[in-house]
Formats: sequence, C-alpha cells, structure tokens
Amino acid sequence: MATATELVTTGGRGRDPRAGARRARWWGEVGWKYPVAVVVLFYATFPLIYVLSASLNARGSLAGSSQLFSAFTLDNYAALGDTHFWTWMGNTLYVGIASAIGTVLMGAAAAYAFSRYRFSGRRVGLTSLLVIQMFPQTIAFVAVFLMLLAMGEVVPALGINSRFALICIYLGGALGANTFLMYGFFNSIPRDLDESAKIDGATHAQIFWRIIMPLVTPILAVVGLLAFIASFGDFILAKIVLTGEDHWTLAVGMYQWVSNQLASRWGLFAAGAVVASIPVLALFLSLQRYIVGGLTAGSVKG
Repeated sequence: MATATELVTTGGRGRDPRAGARRARWWGEVGWKYPVAVVVLFYATFPLIYVLSASLNARGSLAGSSQLFSAFTLDNYAALGDTHFWTWMGNTLYVGIASAIGTVLMGAAAAYAFSRYRFSGRRVGLTSLLVIQMFPQTIAFVAVFLMLLAMGEVVPALGINSRFALICIYLGGALGANTFLMYGFFNSIPRDLDESAKIDGATHAQIFWRIIMPLVTPILAVVGLLAFIASFGDFILAKIVLTGEDHWTLAVGMYQWVSNQLASRWGLFAAGAVVASIPVLALFLSLQRYIVGGLTAGSVKG
C-alpha cells in the first residue's frame, strides 16, 4: 500500500507502474496515426487552398504569390463570363452525365447476365473483360481518330468534332472493370429472390428493374460517380475528338489558357478549376448515402 507521503505527492492517488506501458503501447498501435494523418491532410488540402487563393488574386500568377490570400477579388470569376467557359461546362456536363448513365445501364445489364445466366462462353467472356480492362483507351487514340474520320463521312454524328461520338468512345470501355465490380455485387444477392419472383409470374425484365436494381443501388452510385469523374476530367480523347471551340470540354478549353507560357492566365484557370469542382462535389455529396450504404440497408429500404 502507498504511504501517506506518496498519496499527498501524487494528489491522493497511487502511481500505476503500468500507465507508462499503456501509453507507450497506445502510441505504438494508435497514437502514431494522428501525426501521419495531419501530414497527409496537409498535403491533400494545401494544393486546393493554393488554387483557391490564386483564383482570388487579380495578378493571375501562381508563382508570383508569396502569401496565401494576399489579395481578395472576384475579377477572375467575373472574367469567366467573357470566355466560352460556360459553354464548355455545358458540354462537359452533357458528356459526363450521358456517359455515366450509359455506363451504369450497360454495366448492370452485363453483370446481371453473367451473374444470373449460364451460357456458353460465359467464362471466356469474363476473362476477356478482365484482360481488356488492363489496357487504357488512350493507347488506341490513333485507331479511334482514323475510325471517326471514316465514320464521319457516312454518319456525321459519329465523326470528328461530335460530342455524341465522344460519348460512344467512353461507353466503348464501359464493360471492363465496371462489369467485374457489379458482377461481384450481383452475386451477393440471393437467387431465392429471383425464384420467388418467377413463381409469382415476374419476367426477367421485372426482376431486373423492380427487384435487383433497387438492391444494387450502392454499386450503381459508385460506378456512375467513377464514370462521371473519368469523362469529366478526360483530356486526351476529348482533345482528339473535339476540334471546334464550341464543342470543347472544360479540360480541353481550360488547357488553352495556360498552354502558352508567355500568355498564361493562371488566375482565370484557377477560378475555372474552382467552379468546375462544384458539380463533382455536389454529385458526390448527393450519392454519399448510397455509396456508404450496404446491401442490407438497400434491401430493407427496398
């Protein structure tokens, strides 16, 4: 037992020799993660804060700004109205939304077929999709360009400088990783639901749209978000396909502002980047409850 002198010295409490060991173990297992998280958070947020500061600087220079938010003006945002920025924004949203919807529908249909049907070539088809997804679409940009030139002579809507042609190119690679991602999610849904619906007289279309699709909403949200972001920020394919300024997307159009080192408009570019991030952020926040939701929550609500 602790003596009276020790109790007075320690504030009425005896010293626990195991407290130091517990603190050391806590730092070794958990505590070290907090400083690392602070460093990672700093590196993740600093570029965003720097771009926001540059967008509010009328000098329009990134290298010339020695202090964050040394100036505050909305001139760069107001100057966006004097450019084709909002036209490019509309083109980007049109291409992104159409590509996301098409990717979700095509991927869901393919995943449902591979998950629920047994047919000849099923395993070969899954393996082929796995191999094809390893090669990005950008490695075929020469073939894509030549193909669009030939198709444009027959069907102008599928030729060069067509937003619809760009959407078709994006959808051409929609059955790669997305199908595998959905395929695993579809397999987690019990087949008893399908059998029960068939006994009640439901067709495959009714099972797909009314039973399966509500249960796989989380994976649909993830695939749709990834497809939208991929098409929203794509530059190479959009630059090859879209040649007219009125048909450019944001990635192509905004690049022209900073491609000339002697006449770079970094302030305008930063303001456009801030505004362009709003649709992606809004879409993510609107789909967040589906992304974090699981199969159980979806089946209960459905």
